[in-house]
Amino acid sequence: MRSKKKWFSRPQVALLVGGAVLIISLLIFGTIRSFYTNISTGSRRGPTPAPEQTEFGVLLMGYGGGSHEGTYLTDTIMALHINTKTKQAVLVSVPRDTWVRIPADGGAAFYSKINAAYQMGLFPKNYPRLLDQFHGEQGAADLIKGLLRTITGIKTDYYLAIDFAGFHKAVDILGGLDINVQKGFDDYEYPIEGKKDDTCGKDEAQFQEALLIATDSPELAFPCRFEHLHFEKGLTHMDGETALKFVRSRHSAEDGGDFARARRQQEFLAALREKVLSIGFLPKIIPLMNELDDHIRTDAPPELIQKFIGEAGSASQYRVTQVVLSTDNYLKNSVSADRQYILISKQGQDVWTKLRGDIQVLLQGGSLTPSPSAGVMKN
Repeated sequence: MRSKKKWFSRPQVALLVGGAVLIISLLIFGTIRSFYTNISTGSRRGPTPAPEQTEFGVLLMGYGGGSHEGTYLTDTIMALHINTKTKQAVLVSVPRDTWVRIPADGGAAFYSKINAAYQMGLFPKNYPRLLDQFHGEQGAADLIKGLLRTITGIKTDYYLAIDFAGFHKAVDILGGLDINVQKGFDDYEYPIEGKKDDTCGKDEAQFQEALLIATDSPELAFPCRFEHLHFEKGLTHMDGETALKFVRSRHSAEDGGDFARARRQQEFLAALREKVLSIGFLPKIIPLMNELDDHIRTDAPPELIQKFIGEAGSASQYRVTQVVLSTDNYLKNSVSADRQYILISKQGQDVWTKLRGDIQVLLQGGSLTPSPSAGVMKN
């Protein structure tokens, strides 16, 4: 039986538009070469696109950065396929808890959540079985490219990664964003950076007592480690710090979990698109570029970016489809051998034929049967 899906409007699939317009604007202002030198990984460029090439695949990642635990765990992982000839784009979001098979020395693979793959390549000494080809910044990106191709069938030649500090700065430089919050919520367990091990002024006896309830009610056991987030439904102006909390929150009773967070990321992207395409954005390009060069990494060559200059004027002609993997369509909840919560294919572990087949339909310009359950979004 075909998986349930829901069709949404174009603003919810605006990541491509926002990112492309930003890069194109940088090119127009003639400063992209310096910017590109700073953000390029430098270890290996992806294949230079031939003049006649019309299809492109890009891996998009967002990670925490900073000094907190899990700095390089990727909260956002997407595979983007663009066809400039047919004016179609497909964007597939893969949840961070998706359980994947990691190639290893000796042919004996091991398993991990996909959000840890980038970190593995950056710190290979902690993962001695990881193949040498996946070591380093470029190798780490190549590892996720391969994993995404196994899951989705989309070949991603290039990658673009941004950390959350860059996210924060970008929103502030833009003067904030007006985000249409579709569902209001409260989150009483949003972690405060740097407070993970704070005793909250408790003595040893009080600390041990608090540990007894910390698993079920961490915000009650150690209130100084968390802050209360509250968002009302409707249009809300957010600065960088607030927007980051909005897209990262996971512990709301009304709107919690990774799938709800993925939807809120789409609300953010819709607001970003409106801001980037506004006249007021243009004077902010240079300061935005200056702030982001330490927070963005890519292996995409300037030639690829140049390719999209000619596409800027026809952005509104694109048919954009986004696939958000969830338990409503292709995934099911499971538990790993070491008792981790994980997500695997509904067809069984490592079996992605249904998803890959559906994505091929989309890549060929076809449509999937719409239904009331979230999964596929299109313009």
